[in-house]
Amino acid sequence: MTLMPASKQAWGLLGWLGISFAAAALGGIASSQAGTFYRALDRPGWAPPAWLFAPVWSALYLLMGVAAWLIWRRHGFLEGAPALRLFLVQLALNALWTWVFFAWHQGALAFLEILALWVSILATVVLFWRLQPLAAALLVPYLVWVTFATALTYAMWKGNPGLLT
Repeated sequence: MTLMPASKQAWGLLGWLGISFAAAALGGIASSQAGTFYRALDRPGWAPPAWLFAPVWSALYLLMGVAAWLIWRRHGFLEGAPALRLFLVQLALNALWTWVFFAWHQGALAFLEILALWVSILATVVLFWRLQPLAAALLVPYLVWVTFATALTYAMWKGNPGLLT
């Protein structure tokens, strides 16, 4: 591994954070419509309050961006390509879920989509682990949260047949 200049590392970090938060922004467009819809849903008692999602997701997107940056910084786009491509796939699936659930009100599809997201995150963790364990560890809270979100998606889909198809 050749050590890259600090300025290139800093720009790289900003780039990976930018990509991660761009996915957040895409999802945020759909979630901006979520307030009334989310309040109308019959939610299980263990569902978190709506205000909790923004800070949790902000922290997770920060961790995701740093994790991808660590892989890129150490392995670049050539050696790190499979892991970084999968990272981008899971990021796209992440943004898509918000649209499927909150904008399009598709409960069954949202549940299937979040299952695909969960598998892609797990695969990303495995690939990151092979390249740099710290980067993989930074994705573990994300995997845990999406595991919880998967159960919540299922519960809300099944509990709201009139609002979610």
